[in-house]
Amino acid sequence: MKITKNWINTIFPGFLVLCVYLAQASLVWAGSPVDHSLYAELLRDHVKDGVVDYQGFKTDEAKLDRYLEVLANVDTKTLSPNEQFAFYINAYNAWTIKLILSEYPGIASIKDIGGLFSSPWKKEIALIDGKKLTLDNIENDILRPRFKDPRVHFAINCASKSCPPLMSEPYRGDVLDQQLNRMTEAFVNDPKQNRLDGETLYVSRIFKWYSEDFNDDIVGFFLKYAKGERLQKLREKQREIDVEYLDYDWSLNGK
Repeated sequence: MKITKNWINTIFPGFLVLCVYLAQASLVWAGSPVDHSLYAELLRDHVKDGVVDYQGFKTDEAKLDRYLEVLANVDTKTLSPNEQFAFYINAYNAWTIKLILSEYPGIASIKDIGGLFSSPWKKEIALIDGKKLTLDNIENDILRPRFKDPRVHFAINCASKSCPPLMSEPYRGDVLDQQLNRMTEAFVNDPKQNRLDGETLYVSRIFKWYSEDFNDDIVGFFLKYAKGERLQKLREKQREIDVEYLDYDWSLNGK
């Protein structure tokens, strides 16, 4: 092949960008005990503003399977608390995607998976530390009781429109606090998910299902994470506010 000046000018810049991207990706995960790089690529390619391209994930399902193998080979006892927390959030979200793909495109909701007496969250699908776990195990036997952080509810994703959006990057132990704050603030301040109407605060049913995780003080939680005008109004009316719970849309959070 004859290499011309035009060929170099056309191809080389793109090649250089690719090299920089790969180098940055290597640096990100070089200091991490868990390599989430495959998952990072999948999220970058198939999740935009919380909308999941399940067909894209289906096309790349072999890559997702390789990532799940990476998780299966991790000894979680060797991880720091923050790395464990990030690991289980990523595992929950990645295995939820895998569960959806097991029936996709023939479903309109995660609730379509299973039967009358079979919950999708009770399926033993996630291989972690040599054991098969359910999504319910990961959330209610590990994430909630072990880490006792209500922000987890805005990090794990149930593949539904009313669920807090799937972040388009993996969770990482070294920046976990910032990531959890960002996702919590985004959800609390999203008028499609929660709104203040007069003296009534209409909130996601997540706050009802897991009220004990929020110390049964929904208004107090909103005062901590609300921003701008919403925060100002909450402060002005906090003693008079009643909390009501919105309906939950279980339809897929896909295109």
